[in-house]
Order: sequence, then structure tokens, then C-alpha cells
Amino acid sequence: MNIVKATDENILAAAEIIKNGGIAAFPTETVYGLGADALNPIAVARIFEAKNRPFFDPLIVHIAEPADMDKLVKKIDAKSHKLMEKFWPGPLTVILEKNDNLPHIVTASLHSVAVRMSSHNTTIELIKKSGAPIAAPSANRFGCLSPTSAEHVYSQLGGSVDIILDDGPCTLGIESTIIKVWEEKIFLLRHGAITKEDIEEFMKEPVFLDAANDKPEAPGQLPYHYSPNKKIILLDKITSIEEGCGYLFYKKPDFSIPENRTKILSENGNLREAAANLFSHLHYLDGLNIDKIYAEKIEEKGLGIAIMDRLYKASKK
Repeated sequence: MNIVKATDENILAAAEIIKNGGIAAFPTETVYGLGADALNPIAVARIFEAKNRPFFDPLIVHIAEPADMDKLVKKIDAKSHKLMEKFWPGPLTVILEKNDNLPHIVTASLHSVAVRMSSHNTTIELIKKSGAPIAAPSANRFGCLSPTSAEHVYSQLGGSVDIILDDGPCTLGIESTIIKVWEEKIFLLRHGAITKEDIEEFMKEPVFLDAANDKPEAPGQLPYHYSPNKKIILLDKITSIEEGCGYLFYKKPDFSIPENRTKILSENGNLREAAANLFSHLHYLDGLNIDKIYAEKIEEKGLGIAIMDRLYKASKK
């Protein structure tokens, strides 16, 4: 397996791998994905095998242009269509009624499918050159930290991936927001880079929270997820430093900290910067010879809700 730069030549090579039933890791604006031809159930099974992912957890299918929806869904309701026009390409995933030809393994035998159109040029080009929509969860071991660099992918999945396209760190660093429209109401299934407030402001109506059932409708709905190997302990505010522990601060503290085992999400408290740094900082701390990681809570407002969603789930493993 290779980590290669995401040049035109290497994107074409990755597309040929996907056409032939292989799996490829690639960057998006959110996190790195692990992709296979969404219409090839045997290829999609390799994703589950590489990630050690349970088959009851459905995958997101990525498209390159709106016309690709015809291969995946039966119809698009008016509200979903309006949201897609506003936020696509971008970090929004929409749940819709699936076509009958979509393999059951992609949707965990649900009657719906999660679809997204990324804004990342490498993702778009890979899908176009593959000639098929690409089913792609995050390119990590199931339940573990999401990858925001090619190196994160390699450290977790090793030789189980045919090719890793490296296009540097992800700009957003946190997964897509997932919504569904049901009985004319908009439900939020996963907090992400587009906030609940963003959707409510655009649609001029409330967005409702939808808790996971025993069988998730979308990725990221299980009670624990996004977890490092080290134990995470959440604190309202970190006021002191212990030996043998790592620390994740939201902002720069007003006291001295050991730089080798401390990470700051955003020195000035910028939520977008904090989201972009979240997983990369946790990967760094998780790789240290420490007993546990103390993480400082963030106000659960706007993008802070999505960040805390990941930290809460990471701490419950």
C-alpha cells in the first residue's frame, strides 16, 4: 500500500483501483475517507473488513455532481433539495429514500441512504474518474479517532488499504452534519461542520434533534465513537498540570504548561480553528507515553456543539 501525493496521475490510479473492486483512502474537507464503488457490494465489504466496522452501521455515499443522485435515490423532497442547493458542495449529508439497486451492505439494509457532495477537488475528481458514486466512511479503525491526514490513515489501517491519496491536512477537521426530512420536519442526526443554527437561519424553521435508535440511520450515532486509546477525562476548566498526563486546552491558559504534552485547539478561542485541530491534536496526545488525557470543555454553542459531541463520545469508550 502506498501513500502518494494527490496528483492527477495518482488520482487516476486510485480511480482504477476503485473500478477494479479495490479501496482507496482520500482527503475531503472534513476528514479522510475510505472509499469503494458504492454499487459493488464485494468492494464495499472490504471497507467494513479494513475498519472492523459492524455491518449495522450505514455508510455515506459521495457524489461528484447532483446528476449522480439518480443512481442512488428515488426522490428528493423540497426541503432536502433546498438544503442541498445551499450547502453543496460542502459538509452536509442528507438522508433520502434509496434506489432499489443500491446494495444493502451500503445502507445496513435500511430503506434510506446518506448522500454527500464534498467541496474537495481531489474527492470530486476521484469520483468522476471512478465513474461511480463512492461509499466512504472515515478512514480509521471503527470507533477510533478520525483521520485528518494521510499519516493518520496509515497508522490505523496499515496495509489493508490499496492506496492513500495525500493532499495535506483537512481544512475543517470534523465530520459532516447529517440531516433528514421526515413529515415536513428537519431532523439533525449528527452535529458537524454546518451548525444547527446555520440550517435554522437559512430555512427559517426549527431543526429537531434525532436520537439514535438501536439501529443507527447514519454514521456517528453510537454512544461512543472517535476515541483515542488513552482515556479522556473532560473538565470544565483545566487549572493545574499533573505529571504523566496529556492536556487538551480550548484556549491558551494564563499559566505555564509543558509544551511536549499539551495541545491548544485555538489560542484565541476560534471555533473553526478548534474544530480543524481537534482530531490532529488528539492523535498527537494519544501517541505520547502518558496515562490519560485531560480535555477542557467548550461552550456548547454553534460549532462548539459538534466539537463537544466528539469529545463526549471519545470519553465514553
